[in-house]
Amino acid sequence: MKIVLEHLTKQFISRHDANEIVTAVNDFDFEIPDGKLVGLLGPSGCGKSTTLNLICGLEVPTEGKIYFGDLDVTNLPPENRGVGMVFQNYALYPHFTVRQNIVFPLENLKGEEKMTREQMNEKAMEVAKLVQIDTLMERKPSELSGGQQQRVAIARALVKTPGVLLLDEPLSNLDARLRLQTREQIRRIQKETGITTIFVTHDQEEAMSISDLIIVMKDGVMQQMGEPQDVYNHPVNLFVAKFLGTPAINVFDGEIKNKKLYIGDDCIGKCDADDQEVYVGIRPEGFIPSEKGSLKCRFDRIETTGRDTSVVCHNEHCISDEDVRAIVDSDEKIVHKDGITRFDLRKGKYHIFSKKDEKVIDA
Repeated sequence: MKIVLEHLTKQFISRHDANEIVTAVNDFDFEIPDGKLVGLLGPSGCGKSTTLNLICGLEVPTEGKIYFGDLDVTNLPPENRGVGMVFQNYALYPHFTVRQNIVFPLENLKGEEKMTREQMNEKAMEVAKLVQIDTLMERKPSELSGGQQQRVAIARALVKTPGVLLLDEPLSNLDARLRLQTREQIRRIQKETGITTIFVTHDQEEAMSISDLIIVMKDGVMQQMGEPQDVYNHPVNLFVAKFLGTPAINVFDGEIKNKKLYIGDDCIGKCDADDQEVYVGIRPEGFIPSEKGSLKCRFDRIETTGRDTSVVCHNEHCISDEDVRAIVDSDEKIVHKDGITRFDLRKGKYHIFSKKDEKVIDA
C-alpha cells in the first residue's frame, strides 16, 4: 500500500496558553512506496508520533490530505483504514492469554468479514508462527519477556492483514540486546509480509539498520528523506549531520578563504565557494592519522572498545559537546609529538555548512 501525504499539517492549542498555536507537523509532503519499511526519525517532541496518529486516523489534520494508494483516507475513521498499530507500551490485555490477545481484533469483524471461532484460531496461529510465539499461546502477558510481549503486540496488529503497519517506538522498553534481536525480527516480518511499515524511533541506529528509507524530522518539519546510507553520507544541513552517526560528527568553526578551507590556521583542503565563515563537520571515521597531516589536535588518549579504536583529542575550534573523536584501524600507528597528533581527512567524510542557515555547501 502506497502512502501519500500532501501538505499535511497538524496544529494544537497550547496547554499553557490558549492563544498560542503549536504546530506539531508542518507541511509534510512526501510519498512512501508500497512495501517499504520507513523509519521516522527525530528527537523527542519533533512530531513523529503525531504523524503516525494522523496516518492511522487517531488525529485529524488541520490541513492537507492522506492517501492510501489512490484512496483519500483523510476523513476515514481509524477502523476503516486497514491499519495495524503497535504502541510503545504494547497495550496487551493482562487477563487474556496470548491467543486471546491476538484473536481479539477478529472478534469485532462484522458482515462478510465475520469469522468462525475455528477460523480465528487458525489465523491467530498463522501470525503467531510468523512472529515465532506459537509455543506461547496459552500464557498470560505477565509470563512473557519484554521481547515476547512485543511480538504478541505485532501479531495482534498483523492478524487482520492490514495494508499499513505503524510501529510507535516499539523497542524503547527493551534492553540493548533484546532491542537488537527484536528489530531484526521486525525487519524479517516486514520482508515476509510485504506490508508497508512506518517505524517511529528517536534512535538513529535502529532506524538506519532496518529501514529502506528514513525521514529525519525537526520541530514538525521534514529535514531530509532518503536511503539511510545516502542521508548519512550526504546530509542536507547541520542538524541531520549531527543527528545521524555514533559517535556523533565532530563540528568545527571554519573559514573559506581564497578557495581554501581552514580550521584555525590549518588548511585542510580546497573549497570552490565564496569566502565566508562556515561550520566543518568531520565524521569520526573521516580522520587519517598522518605525521604530516593538515589538521593538528592536542592528543589526549586512545580508547579501544572491541573492534573500534578511538583517538580522543582536543582542538580549540571544535564546538561539539564532546572532545574530538577519531575512529581508526586498530593496527594504525598513532604518532603524537610534543602532545600534538595530526590527521589528513578522507574525501566524502567531512561536510561544510553555512553559518547563516546551516545548510550544506556543495564545494
